[in-house]
Amino acid sequence: MAHTPQSFDWDDLKHLLAVARHGSTLAAGRALGVDQSTVQRRLVVLERRIGQALVQRQPSGYRLTEFGQALLPYAERVEQAVAAFEQHIAVATADVAGVIRVTCPEPIIFRITQSTLLDRFHALYPALQVHFVMSDKYIDLAKGEADVALRSGDTDDGELVGRKIGDSIWAVYASRAYIEHHGRPERLEDLAQHALVGFDDTMAKHRIAAWLHKVAPNATLVARSNSVLGLVYSAKAGVGVAPLPIALGDAEPDLVRVIEPVAELTRIWRVLTTPALRRTPRVAAFFDFIVSEIETLRPIITG
Repeated sequence: MAHTPQSFDWDDLKHLLAVARHGSTLAAGRALGVDQSTVQRRLVVLERRIGQALVQRQPSGYRLTEFGQALLPYAERVEQAVAAFEQHIAVATADVAGVIRVTCPEPIIFRITQSTLLDRFHALYPALQVHFVMSDKYIDLAKGEADVALRSGDTDDGELVGRKIGDSIWAVYASRAYIEHHGRPERLEDLAQHALVGFDDTMAKHRIAAWLHKVAPNATLVARSNSVLGLVYSAKAGVGVAPLPIALGDAEPDLVRVIEPVAELTRIWRVLTTPALRRTPRVAAFFDFIVSEIETLRPIITG
């Protein structure tokens, strides 16, 4: 008669995974905080319930059988699912309180606060305060300068976890007054013949600075700023032509989009945090809320 596998619990799989990762029941026991005999006993119970051998003893320690190796990825998925379940329960049942520091560019903060996004968040978590850290430069989350970032482009501050929440799309704008006095650039090649607005040296690593130097290396930068908002103000004043996120440029009635979105300037907007902070109730609450509100957030950051 064929063996019918019996039901088993998650604790059995934990012991199997520990042995697979550490190579011995002694090391697995240390990792799990139990003694070696407990690990051995739980493996025997699991094998009896399944009806096949999962590990085999060798002089160098334990290794998985072929069948145990085949089951390993499924056990890992169960482990991940249990961890996600436990985190969700912890967040749902915890008294989420305190301050969460969110960094993003100043114009995005204004657009967020003008929406109902934060009102809905505070309705869910009234004891959790959101404090904004405004900067067009990348604030280092790994150094504790903020808890969560709403950020476009690449990141260089170590290992972060995140989710895509939209796209950062840039086009080129000029004021109506500028066009009336100086004409309208029609192509990228025309930018070299116009007064340009760009970033100062403190923002030299920003992709816009590199792009302007590439498409118009000999053009005159008549105004320099250390923020995107500064670019907007300079373009509105008619000082020169400026690359801007369409979320900001299209919202200004005095500005005209003279060159359509530039594909090479498009970057992904993400919500980011560190792996350690992602597991804390207050950060998990904000992070998960933002992910759940992607459809609301997308027009705020993308336009």
